[in-house]
Amino acid sequence: MEILLRYLHFVSVFALAGTLFAEFFLIEKSLNRKQIQVLGKIDGLYGISALTLLAVGLTLWLGGYGKPTEFYSQNPTFHLKLGLFIAIGLISIYPTVFFIKQGKGLPDQIVNIPKLVRWSIYTELILLIIIPILACLMAKGIRIL
Repeated sequence: MEILLRYLHFVSVFALAGTLFAEFFLIEKSLNRKQIQVLGKIDGLYGISALTLLAVGLTLWLGGYGKPTEFYSQNPTFHLKLGLFIAIGLISIYPTVFFIKQGKGLPDQIVNIPKLVRWSIYTELILLIIIPILACLMAKGIRIL
């Protein structure tokens, strides 16, 4: 069971990163509604991968698979990693709502994308890049705080 959970955790990480990179490369200053709908679908997959990653991660942490629960619970590096993940989730709300609202209408209609939507995606990506470093440190028992 542990191997299956770790595999699902690993695949979820790649799905999350892949969809976020796709959003990063597809977002522009203005898009038509059809392009926004595509971004909305990608964002939906991003959300599913994030929820899967969170559920599996919590199961690995609290289910006692592999290292004891205390190993993670008492490690400030783990808390920082989890905090960054939560921050990414909160930051992602605004682009998600924007894509849902602006995806409705005539497909060829042009929509200006607010800077905050673009910067939210950029910020999520920067924070996401930090998390694997924290995971490596955490796995070795290195506490950075």
